[in-house]
Amino acid sequence: MGRRGKKKGRPVSGWVVLDKPVGMGSTEAVSKIKWLFQAEKAGHAGTLDPLASGMLPIALGEATKTVPYVQDGAKIYRFTVAWGQERSTDDLEGPVTKSSDLRPAETEVRALLAKYTGVIMQTPPQFSAIKIAGERAYDLAREGETVDIPAREIEIGRLDVVEHHADHTVFEVECGKGTYVRSLARDMGRDLGCFGHISDLRRVEVEPFTSEDFVTIAELEAARFGAQGEDKPKPADDADAIEVPVDFSAIDALLVDTSAALDCLPQIAISDDAATKIRLGNPVIIRGRDAPVEAEEACATARGKLVAIGAIEQGMFKPKRVFAG
Repeated sequence: MGRRGKKKGRPVSGWVVLDKPVGMGSTEAVSKIKWLFQAEKAGHAGTLDPLASGMLPIALGEATKTVPYVQDGAKIYRFTVAWGQERSTDDLEGPVTKSSDLRPAETEVRALLAKYTGVIMQTPPQFSAIKIAGERAYDLAREGETVDIPAREIEIGRLDVVEHHADHTVFEVECGKGTYVRSLARDMGRDLGCFGHISDLRRVEVEPFTSEDFVTIAELEAARFGAQGEDKPKPADDADAIEVPVDFSAIDALLVDTSAALDCLPQIAISDDAATKIRLGNPVIIRGRDAPVEAEEACATARGKLVAIGAIEQGMFKPKRVFAG
């Protein structure tokens, strides 16, 4: 058998809470961050369309194991609906498919909010990543096909009007996993009889992260390359290509710790000896007056460092997913 090749990149772990600019795709953003950190592994927790800006949490290294917890977190979007036109993509990218001279009054818009709050059924856009018979809906839509996408249950915690103008309204929505803001614009426009589409979209929060965690590409580049400015090296065609590292301390300082994604779980402090046993896949007895006896999922830490995610059964922590020390 041939020898397995050595992994390319550094074994760096943590979260980059990127303030993604308009025009950059989510996959492109992940490649850029992976290259800047020269990381072995990277992935994002929830796609953000190229025309949208804002929070794109990107996991590096061991943090990729916590991506599902961030994907399940509540999200907050600030978005603008332009009234008078419906578009094929439900945003500015697609051509106009329906139009109207009607424009809604603010009272009419506000009267709709209750209908779109709580647990509701929503049909995703034609241009979405939903799979239909094994193919992505956006691939079928680009080929000119109109597909029947079934409605699905989503949850919207709140929907507020921030500003109302003659031809557009600015909203803020707090919603759960699987919500399409473009569908909100489309459906509200149809209900108002004037049609509508997203003209601006910004994701401002992805639980547990907030805007205080934001970092921009420019800040990351400055931390990585310092005073080199325009002389900084350009990414190679191969996203995994590695440069000779110099000093990553400044850019690594911008990472949010891996454990931040697990704030939703009970936190169990364990000893160094217990951490060693857990990393070998062994269960350990949980000690301490406040330790839970039962928990479907909990987070074990030693000296403040993440050790494992596991279940607590009859006072014992049983590891399911272990993290490197």
